[in-house]
Amino acid sequence: MKLGTLCRIARSCPNVCTKTNFLQHRCFQPDFVPRDPKAKPKIYKYPAFYDPYGPRPPPSDKIVQLAEKIASLPPEERMQIGPALRNKVMHPMLQRISVEGMDLGSQVGARAGSSKAEEKKAEKTTFDVKLEKFDAGAKLKVIKEIRSFTDLGLKEAKDLVEKVPVILKQQVTKDEANSIIEKIKAVGGVAVME
Repeated sequence: MKLGTLCRIARSCPNVCTKTNFLQHRCFQPDFVPRDPKAKPKIYKYPAFYDPYGPRPPPSDKIVQLAEKIASLPPEERMQIGPALRNKVMHPMLQRISVEGMDLGSQVGARAGSSKAEEKKAEKTTFDVKLEKFDAGAKLKVIKEIRSFTDLGLKEAKDLVEKVPVILKQQVTKDEANSIIEKIKAVGGVAVME
């Protein structure tokens, strides 16, 4: 029977014999068991959530009692547990992550407002340069000057100038912003630093 199968495969698929050894075909492997065409597919049960560490043993009675004691404490005392435990175990204090620039929407509470006020008090290091207005006769000169410190083409620079007031360059240092403002002022435009 295997010889007949071998001849059928060789005739039907001549490229099987040329690309691989014909004895490597799956029906000639000793562990090959053909699938029953009438068999139903196996249905596997997946867990509700994936736990990479596997099942965990239940907590000991001591831990359960400790959790009950902590839950029964008033909120003021519960807030003191973290710092006291950190000092006892010598864990380093975690640094706060800055969320400036992230849109957190309703997640940000009253604390975020006070932290933003503190950040505004800090000295600003980067600035935006905004074109407020320009003389009608100096439009071409302003476009050329904008092209000199940006990588815009002629059409993009012209469209930008026509949208006045508009931000020309963002996140620049104070010195660079002042030099851009002076250049714009020299050709007949008015730019400000924000």
